[in-house]
Amino acid sequence: MRGRSGSRAVETVQHAMRLRSMTSARLGWFALARLLALALCLAPVAGCSIFDNADSVNIPDDPADKLYNEGLFLLNNKKDYKAAAKRFEEVDRQHPYSEWARKALLMSAYAYYEAKEYDDAINAAKRYVTLHPASADAPYAQYIMGSAYFDQIPDVTRDQARTEKAVAALEEIVRKYPNTEYAISARRKLDIARDQLAGKEMTIGRYYLDKRNYTGAINRFKIVVTQYQTTRHVEEALMRLAECYMALGIVHEAQTAAAVLGHNFPDSPWYKDAYRLVKSGGAEPRESTDSWISRAFKKVGLG
Repeated sequence: MRGRSGSRAVETVQHAMRLRSMTSARLGWFALARLLALALCLAPVAGCSIFDNADSVNIPDDPADKLYNEGLFLLNNKKDYKAAAKRFEEVDRQHPYSEWARKALLMSAYAYYEAKEYDDAINAAKRYVTLHPASADAPYAQYIMGSAYFDQIPDVTRDQARTEKAVAALEEIVRKYPNTEYAISARRKLDIARDQLAGKEMTIGRYYLDKRNYTGAINRFKIVVTQYQTTRHVEEALMRLAECYMALGIVHEAQTAAAVLGHNFPDSPWYKDAYRLVKSGGAEPRESTDSWISRAFKKVGLG
């Protein structure tokens, strides 16, 4: 019995060893197979990546004049302003130091303006003026910038930050390029933009006046008289100043406001209102040369 049991034990051990050897070999084969399969899966990806990189390196740029003319075609023939702007930008991207790039930058500003993409137009125009300040086309780039701001002027009841930027950009044209055709148009736009800013001050001033906040109202009407006295709002501003000063009992300033209004705008219906108002307080329109109102008008040659 003991001999038979020992023989069986030896056979069991040997069988176990064979199984272990077979299992190890099988696991090794599986591991190798997995590695081969993984390599086969990765090979196409790696291959594609290599060839893609090679293609991207070897693809030549399009000629600058070809890109530029494509932009002109899209702009003039197709009226596809956004696509034209993108084509012009491609000239700058592929040929940044060429003369074509300079021209394309200006054309992209114009194309974006025509597409009413005003922020993009402003950015392109600013970049042109910064990079090429001495160029013969710099006044035009500045004009595009001013026009883009101008076309975004909001209703008088809203914030006028864009109007202020329009004024600044348009004034730059008049100051730097006074003898150009763009300066003539810029002056007309400036008149409208300044009138808008004056209108905003008048809106706020009337609000304060209705609330009987006479000091707040005077401060707003004063801005119109000192900064925007060539606008259509200055006549009403002078009359409202006379109204505020009479309400505060500062009669000599009310008299001056009425007198300056009558001297500069004798046919204005606002002067008739101011005259009646001052007369109702027992006074006559009379200018005081010490008044800030009188000094403000003499400063710009009025009065």
